[in-house]
Amino acid sequence: MDLRPIKSEGDAEPAIIDPLCSVFRRHLKSLGQKYTPERAQVLDVLVELDDIFQADQLFEEMKGRGYRVSKATMYRTIKLLQEAGIIQQVLLTSETAHYQLAYGRKAQDLLIRLDTDEIIAISVPELAAIRDRVCKEHGLKATGHRFQVFASKG
Repeated sequence: MDLRPIKSEGDAEPAIIDPLCSVFRRHLKSLGQKYTPERAQVLDVLVELDDIFQADQLFEEMKGRGYRVSKATMYRTIKLLQEAGIIQQVLLTSETAHYQLAYGRKAQDLLIRLDTDEIIAISVPELAAIRDRVCKEHGLKATGHRFQVFASKG
């Protein structure tokens, strides 16, 4: 499980990151809900995928591993994971929602090719500097950002 801390350019030491299951358990407890084996399985599989995914891809991966989780439970768990800040929705042009791990990660910038539907992780260090400067000017500390470029040949 990759628990790299979010670290801005000016940070001297990385933050200590709780295991994702602990973060999720606390969020569920705050809602009066339980950390069930099915929810644990959803979290484990999406952490192992470690990539942008669609709910149907996650469901198929879980079935392939022999897990018995209903689609309804999986979709509710995805919503809860979003609320907990563990995953975030990636805005693409298709009608199907895509997600990626967010908690404890550096912001991941994306180049989305409209002509091939390819998603390419890109690094634009200047963005982090601009983000941090803008936040500082407003007396805030950045916790992340989202930058996506949509492009096609021609």
